[in-house]
Amino acid sequence: MAEQDHAIERAPFIEAPALKKYSLHIRHGFFGRKGGVSTGIYNSLNCGPGSKDDLTKVIENRRRVCVSMGGEAGRLATLYQVHSPTAVTVTDPFAPGQAPQADALVTDRPGLILGVLAADCAPILLCDAHNGVIGAAHAGWKGAVAGVLESCVEAMIK
Repeated sequence: MAEQDHAIERAPFIEAPALKKYSLHIRHGFFGRKGGVSTGIYNSLNCGPGSKDDLTKVIENRRRVCVSMGGEAGRLATLYQVHSPTAVTVTDPFAPGQAPQADALVTDRPGLILGVLAADCAPILLCDAHNGVIGAAHAGWKGAVAGVLESCVEAMIK
């Protein structure tokens, strides 16, 4: 792939109408499997650095998500998700292999992209456009019952 083509590769995403009205201040998107470079059993837009996928492909997929969100490569923060009620406040992306075990993250840092990965669980996005705070939660039944959404809101308030 030519470098020029590489620079414009974007992954398709869907926006929620309820959040899209805040798009001047807060970007968001729900990404599917399309638009990635992973192959084999990971044939998708796999953004999970903890998977057994080729790390260079995961990094490229994450770069495509960042570009699609209008951000800089490497500004995507994700977690080591464990179906917990834990929410963390994020100021910078985590180094590979250093993501905390949690299921929600919040930030007030412009340009930082938050991501949660979901298969049969629900990805929940929250925003306080007035105060410039966003939250993302991975809500499976276990985390939802344990209070992951409440923890996310509490972290946003702090």
